[in-house]
Amino acid sequence: MAKSVRLRKEHKSKTGGLTKKGRDKINRETGSNLKAPVTGKVKPGSKAAKRRKSFCARMKGVKGATSKGGKLTRKGLALKKWKCK
Repeated sequence: MAKSVRLRKEHKSKTGGLTKKGRDKINRETGSNLKAPVTGKVKPGSKAAKRRKSFCARMKGVKGATSKGGKLTRKGLALKKWKCK
């Protein structure tokens, strides 16, 4: 069973995802190895490009809207930050 971690507002990025402090807290408390999002330009076929492609494929399959009331949801913000098309 997965251990849940309570995150404070400062651990959540306003542009989607988690801040460095948030990732560090989850890694410390659960033994995970969360990494920062792939947001920059990457070479096709590189490790980062494959990681982005995998993330985008998984997140697009998650149920729920990407925007609500004219504002992006957390899912929409994450897809935008990772530059998922």
